[in-house]
Parts: sequence; C-alpha cells; structure tokens
Amino acid sequence: MTITLNLCATLAWLATWLLIGGRLRDRLQTRSPKHRHALIVLWVVALGLHGGTILHQVWQAGSISISFAAASSIVMWLCNLLLFITMLSRPLETLGIFVVPITLSAMLLPLLSPAQTPTINLNNGLGVHIFTSLLAYSMLTLAALQALLLALQNRHLHNHHPGGLIRTLPPLLDMEALLFKLILLGIILLSFGLLSGVLYIDNLFAQHLVHKTILSIIAWIVFTVLLVGHWQYGWRGRIAIRWTLSGFFILMLAFFGSKFVLEFLVKPL
Repeated sequence: MTITLNLCATLAWLATWLLIGGRLRDRLQTRSPKHRHALIVLWVVALGLHGGTILHQVWQAGSISISFAAASSIVMWLCNLLLFITMLSRPLETLGIFVVPITLSAMLLPLLSPAQTPTINLNNGLGVHIFTSLLAYSMLTLAALQALLLALQNRHLHNHHPGGLIRTLPPLLDMEALLFKLILLGIILLSFGLLSGVLYIDNLFAQHLVHKTILSIIAWIVFTVLLVGHWQYGWRGRIAIRWTLSGFFILMLAFFGSKFVLEFLVKPL
C-alpha cells in the first residue's frame, strides 16, 4: 500500500514540476503563463497523495513513529503546503522548481531506509511540540531556499545579467520582504516548539535530546538577532542571506543531525 501511494505521489509531483517548468518557460518567452488552474489541482492532488503516504508510514493507532527518513518527507510536505498557500497570492512558482525535486528525494528515503523508531503517544500533549517544531523547520527551510534565490538574484543584478530564471522572480525588495516574513513566522513557530518541548518532554538528558535543544536555541538566537538587526539597523542583502543560511544550518543540525546520529550511528553500537 505504501509503495503504491508513494508511486502515485511521485508521479503527481513530477507532473506538477513539469507544469511549473512549462509556466516558467512561457514567462521567459514573454508569453502569458498557461494552465494555472491545472497546476493548482495537480499540486493539491500531489499534496493529498504525499500526505496519505506519510500517514501510512508514521501513524500507529493513536501514536506515531517518526524516523529520520519520515521526518524529511514530512518537512518537505509542509514546505510544499506552505509554498502552495503563498503561491496563490504571490508569483513564487520559481521556488517550486527547486522544492519539488528535494521533495521527491525525501519521499524515497522511507522506502530505502525503513528504520524502526520508538512510538510516541500523542495523548500527553507531545503532539503539539512535534507539530509546531516540524512546521517551524518547514517554514525556515523555505526561508533558506528563498535566501539562496535572493543570493542568485543579487549576484545577477550586480553583474547586470538578470537573465534566465531570475527574470521570473518578483522584484528584489519584494523577495527580501517575503524572506523576513518567513523568518518571523518561523521564529514564532520555533518559539512555540521550544516552549512546548519544555512543558511536555521529561528528562531531556536521558532522552539524548539536550544537544538538539541547545542547537535549536542557538538557531533561534541567530534568527532573532537577524530580525532585530533588520528592524533596527536595516540589515538586508548579503548580511541577511548569510545569517539566514547560518541559522538554517544550525537548525538542521539540531533536528536531522541528532536523528541521524541516534538512528544510524548510536543504535548499531
């Protein structure tokens, strides 16, 4: 069942990616992009099938089991959901060209490495911590991808060669404004995730979660300093890009790095 759902979701994402590429090609050729409604329908279908795959992999009668591979798939599903919602009001299809291939790679991981992890009971409030944390990681992943696009856009504009995909992006100031909105929302969600972790997780040290917590707090500080610097001192451009990517790297080490170590390095010993 899981393999069938995964295959259907993969085909739906591939079709979505091809349609995004076709619409971007129309823009590059200064033609009006076609098939917007078809893209929306395909995106919703892909999200539904991918979501069904995730539920089948992690849900176990009132509890969940989230491995490194399943977490990667969930984060990318949430990234696509957030991007889809944003795309309805902003021309951000270019970001989908990069997000969808990463999503396809993440979908393959649970099939290639079906690691068994302890189940988590959702009745004790821990589900709030898990959901807000995953949503925060997804929001800040989008922010990191947005920062990479912004870096590319900055480079081309400074070299006076705004060609290719760069021409399909919104204006530079709009891209920067969106970046800081994504970071702000990500910080709010990460704050809820950290707070709920303190409330619902007992004995952090015994559960080997202390390194994850410390790195998450460091990432929270990095993103917060960036926002304060932007509001108070007008930080933008390369400074904003570097701080965003640094915070994202630390946050990914906190979550995915800790899960990878616990599942693939510690357990075999």
